[in-house]
Amino acid sequence: MGVVIGRISEFFDFFVFGLACVLVFPRVFFPFASELDGIFYSFAIFALAFIARPIGSLFFLYIQREHGRGAKLTAALFLLGTTTAGIAFLPGHASMGNLAIVLLAVLRLGQGFAIGGSWDGLASLLALNVPQNRRGWYAMIPQLGAPIGFLLAAGLFTYLILQLSPHEFYTWGWRYPFFVAFAINVVALFARLRLVVAPEYESLMKLKALEPSPVGQLVRTQGRFIALGAFAPLGSYALFHLVTIFALSWALLFTRQSVISFLVVQMIGAALAVPAMMLSGKVANRYGRRTTLVMSGALIAIYSGWTPFMLVDGTTQSYLFIILGFILLGFSHAQAAGAVSSSFKSQFRFTGALITSDLGWLIGAGFAPLIALALSKYLGVGYVGLYLLSGAAGTLIALWLSRTGTLLND
Repeated sequence: MGVVIGRISEFFDFFVFGLACVLVFPRVFFPFASELDGIFYSFAIFALAFIARPIGSLFFLYIQREHGRGAKLTAALFLLGTTTAGIAFLPGHASMGNLAIVLLAVLRLGQGFAIGGSWDGLASLLALNVPQNRRGWYAMIPQLGAPIGFLLAAGLFTYLILQLSPHEFYTWGWRYPFFVAFAINVVALFARLRLVVAPEYESLMKLKALEPSPVGQLVRTQGRFIALGAFAPLGSYALFHLVTIFALSWALLFTRQSVISFLVVQMIGAALAVPAMMLSGKVANRYGRRTTLVMSGALIAIYSGWTPFMLVDGTTQSYLFIILGFILLGFSHAQAAGAVSSSFKSQFRFTGALITSDLGWLIGAGFAPLIALALSKYLGVGYVGLYLLSGAAGTLIALWLSRTGTLLND
């Protein structure tokens, strides 16, 4: 429960900002630009967190070595809550001009920096403390935070849009999801602190070698696994934003679909992603996590070929594309990060999993909405499919190259 609460908190923050990039920020912070350019600018700011995340990880690793896991987690989540609440209080462009945009970018960098420090190792500890034939199932459990976090964020925005007038929503209503994110962070902080500072968990962390190691030595001796581990979940991470944030921007800009209807369809897809994740856990238990990721990569490659046919103005086709995308996302994302820890020698397990995760999100997800929107606007939606195909190819190539190593061994 501690792991799930922490992941729900992280992904709720994640999607609140991402959805606001489409629904709020173009009008509040970029009123001088067209709707398309406003979303482009918002997606550029969205990507800043993924750039800051590895830097935050390195900084908070030092905090953990010097002051302990509890101090690191408290500082990271305090910073995350402060920057999230700061966005909620931030005046728009009408009040502050371009300074509002600068402050939004600074706060977004702060969010990414803090998320880098929120890595507590509990998900890895969970996977390492279960029977060998059950690791696929328990690797899936932390990933449940993604669809649940999206459901909460999309549901809250949908409720506010329905209940408020456009003037009320763009003046003050859009701020409430950020206040809620701050409250969830407070709850998550205490839930996770109860675990990470408990003596039995501290001893288990040491027993399983889930302690920070020198980054330089890690890169020198385990660099191959860092590279392969970052690319192994690439297809899932690319799909992650294409069916959530990009898809909403595409519907808003290029179709006549209702934003509320599209959000509801996405929430249905997110709900269906949960049983798909559970199925992935069962499949991984039976056939192994490597095989499950290979299956996921192949399915994403097939799915990418449908993009130009289903991302069209026809409502039925696009809704089916979104729902199938979420189901596939659930199946693939469930195993995208759970097996990383076993790639590294035991003394490098904690830091290796942390750095690999940061790089995977940066390469696979950070710029995905921006790239997909640019491709769909200037080259056509078929190129979005090629972009997703490149992510699936990255996954399959990384798994093929690692076939003789220990990456993703069960």
